[in-house]
Amino acid sequence: MIVVAAVAVVLPFAAALVGMLFGHTVSHLLSPLARRLRTPSPGTARRGALVLARRMPANGPALIAVVPVAASTVLTAVLTVAQLRNPASHVGTLTRIPTGTTSITLSLQVDGLASVVAFLVCCVALAVQVYSVAYMRDDPRYSSYAAFVSLFTAAMLLVVLSGDLLVLYVGWEVMGICSYFLIGHYWHDRATSRAAVKAFLVTRLGDVGFLFGIFVLGLAAHSFQIRTIIESLPSMSHTALLAGTLLLLCGVAGKSAQFPLHTWLPDAMAGPTPISALIHAATMVAAGVYVVARLYPAFWFAPTSLAVLGVIAAISMLGAALAALAQDDLKRVLAYSTISQLAYMAAGLAVGTRDGAVFHLLAHGAFKALLFLGAGCVIVAAGSNLMSAMGGLRLAMPVTFWSMTVGFAALAGIPPASGFFSKDTILSQAWRATQERPHTYIYTPVRRMIPEHPRGGRVTEGYSFALRQALHGAPPAIPSWVAWLVLVTGLVTAVVTAAYATRTWLVTFFGERRSALRAREATPLMRWPVAVLAVPSLLLGLVGPFSDRLRPEWGMAVISLLCAAAGAGGVYLVWNNDPALDPVRLLGPLRPVLRAAFYVDTVYDVAIVRPVRALARLVVHADERVVDAGVEGSGRGARRLGGLLRATENGNAQAYVSGLFAGVVLIVVAVVVLT
Repeated sequence: MIVVAAVAVVLPFAAALVGMLFGHTVSHLLSPLARRLRTPSPGTARRGALVLARRMPANGPALIAVVPVAASTVLTAVLTVAQLRNPASHVGTLTRIPTGTTSITLSLQVDGLASVVAFLVCCVALAVQVYSVAYMRDDPRYSSYAAFVSLFTAAMLLVVLSGDLLVLYVGWEVMGICSYFLIGHYWHDRATSRAAVKAFLVTRLGDVGFLFGIFVLGLAAHSFQIRTIIESLPSMSHTALLAGTLLLLCGVAGKSAQFPLHTWLPDAMAGPTPISALIHAATMVAAGVYVVARLYPAFWFAPTSLAVLGVIAAISMLGAALAALAQDDLKRVLAYSTISQLAYMAAGLAVGTRDGAVFHLLAHGAFKALLFLGAGCVIVAAGSNLMSAMGGLRLAMPVTFWSMTVGFAALAGIPPASGFFSKDTILSQAWRATQERPHTYIYTPVRRMIPEHPRGGRVTEGYSFALRQALHGAPPAIPSWVAWLVLVTGLVTAVVTAAYATRTWLVTFFGERRSALRAREATPLMRWPVAVLAVPSLLLGLVGPFSDRLRPEWGMAVISLLCAAAGAGGVYLVWNNDPALDPVRLLGPLRPVLRAAFYVDTVYDVAIVRPVRALARLVVHADERVVDAGVEGSGRGARRLGGLLRATENGNAQAYVSGLFAGVVLIVVAVVVLT
């Protein structure tokens, strides 16, 4: 198992290295083969495989990128099937790095959570790589683009499969630098370059706290291994546990684009559309939620941290949904949608359903990748990101239309799409959390609780009991008002989500065509991944009713469905009155406020960016007028003194002899006078 996981991580990394160094060389080597394939031999001209092969360009970077990721997809599928047949946690250690205090362990950990998320990462990455072959075919820097996508995939797999928090942090940071290069792929565009820098800086701000959180938990457990940290919970100080989990939430808020560190994600849409799908669906933004799920027992025993996470999630899910409702840029609608859906996952973790949060992460990975890749097809056909330039595309793009219809249904929570079941699992758990009284022992250090447990035992049995309670048992001891906040906000967000999903679907595909370009279906390499992703987006949710821990309460499901129907029906009635107009016009004066996402960026600009720039200008002024002036002044003084001394060293021999005689005369006079 560990060897298979290691190979799955190494393959995309090797693809990135080889693609960056030898991509064009491979293309050159494949050119003769491509020319021979383009010339059909007699009797084979109509064979489908050969026709496709003859159309294949000599694209070395594409082969280097696609084949290893496809192999990793197969390997992670093997891991997932093995975990389904025999659930178990496997840890393998390559080596230990001594540091003088707490050693660093290069290890991988494979269990049910890691294997299924790794499989999702590989599936989405494979779809993105195949899609990018056609989408980026005319880009002169496709080779570096494909290499960075492979490195991005390897980094996320390292985060998912790592058994040590510091090794996980390496993958965490590699993803950050890859996102900088991929978002800023069109670096010649100033707006794109600024978006990349913004994403890098905002996420780094959260990563500072994340790193210190790793240090706190690792030093408290005397190990950075995830399994050892969880096993050490019974003996860990509650203060250290609370501080460590709160610091980890800083990085989670940054990577998963949650309030108040969410502002980078909408601007990241300046990058290529396939990168938006990769970042939003299964890699970077999912990493924060995944880390909380991986360390969930630690968060479960720090209910204050979960309460903070619940409040952050409530603000993010509703605020981002309202912002998505007023956007005209199709990709920004989906970007704010991602923030909102990630907040649903964080809310699920806050109210005690780790399985429900991971279920929604998987469903969201499928339908959000579908929506972004479908949006790329639409943007190519319409020649614009703006929905005001689209319309009437359903007949010209039937595959994209029906696939994105499934995606929007999953986003809005319409059965039988996957989003309906996964979202209602979270809302059902929020309802249970408002009704059940949590156990009071959770507020005390875990070691005090262990002897009172009827099963007896000290550390090992106490850990086993704690882990069962955290993952499958009692809800965390968050205040009841947090559970109510999550529930009410989740239901209101369901209304708004259905509204903006319906509005986007209607404005994009129905009504009159507003683009001057002749729309047509995307190329096969672009529409096939979209069509394939529609299958899990539609059917993945059917797993929920057959699982005890994922089965939603049907009463809450009916309420959620009514909320979705209210949002979707209201938008449809407004649009149907005048299909030529955008239904969002009814927002009136609220529309610019929502389009600007409540002016959070403006507030940050006034409160943070401008004061920092003013301070930077002051530092520059002090550097020029004080530090540089002192250094340059000392230099000028030395030059003036040197000028005085240089008068005596002018190279004139007559002057030297005259000086010598004058000195001799002075010496003689001095001797005579003194004697």
